[in-house]
Amino acid sequence: MKRLAVLNVVGLSRGLLGEDTPNLVKFAEGRDTVVFPPAFPAVTCTAQSSYLTGTSPTQHGIVGNGWYDREAAEVKFWKQSNHLVRGEKIWERLRRERPGFTCAKMFWWYNMYSSADWSVTPRPMYPADGRKVFDVYTQPMEMREALKAELGEFPFPSFWGPRSGIESSEWIAASARWVEEKHGPDLNLVYLPHLDYVLQKCGPGSGEAREELREELRAIDTLVGEQIAFYEARGVEVVVLSEYGISPVRKPVHLNRVLRKAGWITIKEELGLETLDCGASKVFAVADHQVAHVYVNDVTLKEEVRRVLEATEGVAEVREGCFGEEIGAERGGDFVVVSEADAWFTYYFWEDDAVAPDYARCIDIHRKPGYDPVELFIDPELKCPQWKVAKFLLKKKLGFRGLLDVIPLDATLVKGSHGRDEVPEDEQPLVIGRLPRMPERAEEVFDAIASFYE
Repeated sequence: MKRLAVLNVVGLSRGLLGEDTPNLVKFAEGRDTVVFPPAFPAVTCTAQSSYLTGTSPTQHGIVGNGWYDREAAEVKFWKQSNHLVRGEKIWERLRRERPGFTCAKMFWWYNMYSSADWSVTPRPMYPADGRKVFDVYTQPMEMREALKAELGEFPFPSFWGPRSGIESSEWIAASARWVEEKHGPDLNLVYLPHLDYVLQKCGPGSGEAREELREELRAIDTLVGEQIAFYEARGVEVVVLSEYGISPVRKPVHLNRVLRKAGWITIKEELGLETLDCGASKVFAVADHQVAHVYVNDVTLKEEVRRVLEATEGVAEVREGCFGEEIGAERGGDFVVVSEADAWFTYYFWEDDAVAPDYARCIDIHRKPGYDPVELFIDPELKCPQWKVAKFLLKKKLGFRGLLDVIPLDATLVKGSHGRDEVPEDEQPLVIGRLPRMPERAEEVFDAIASFYE
């Protein structure tokens, strides 16, 4: 049976291909390169789910990287169970059509309890004493210790946060090679996130930021080149794709502060700090890059809410009913707000930084009621951040609790974002490869991959 490796180089777009990506440029020679409008919202969890099911969020239900659970009255971000994704997955269809077909799913999202044959995903341990211990989750379970014995611990700090870097993508690539050597899957889905974080920090812009980007482009290009050479030497066909491109941004938009000013947000004081009480709020927003889900608990306010949103600076569009009437509508907001091209949405709801919740200044992707790219930065106002981090690590090693509150509250630091589905071609996702059918939209990536095995 023919075998295929799909390298998901997140954030890659046609506008980034050039002298700093010689391996990708060489790979594209003699292969088709197509760009297409991204999934909506153009965020990781939605895009990947559309690729792997061949359906839109209306059917698979992944309306963003997170959403508001109306029954639990909780915002849930970055959940990991594959059961959340409705519909038949690409490897399930291929296994049904070709008995014995195997698939490895390396760090693509919703990777816990997946029906793929081999999978690895980041998954810290949370002991009862309050610690957070970095780790991965694998299927089969015994693969976890075997992987770490050969590759070392997964470098979690380089996967997300101010120290994010090429090391995590290198580890993921090595784990994919390990699975190939041990098991030889017919389909190997490999997630390489490095470029995504770099572009959010410095943007695809110019000047000093462009020089930083060039260095990081060369780093991911070198890694992708090595991965391509490895697979091709083993007779495995390679396809390179991305989920979205990154747009330059300069305007953070604080929707929850707008809704608070209108009197619709309920704030709960906890130990002298403010937290957002979603269940008690009449209206609130769950921000996710350049898209936000606005939930209207008091339906009598719906038309007034629309007018306020449409009048908010930085808002380009207010959509309603874009996720159908079933699982997508159940999870999605009553309104879905799209930012202007150079703007993005924060989750911020406090009006005074002195009473911001404790998690605001920490890396805390599950507690925050929205996505926070400011977690990629160290607070520039801290005089000696390295000493603050060292003190925290020492306390942690000695068994004491501590708060690593080094994240700034300045949303203007973010220079790149994504989420909009109407973007220039140079900011659209792409596919490079030899496939009988190439996609013209996100949902067609499913059939494009399946066509390789026909």
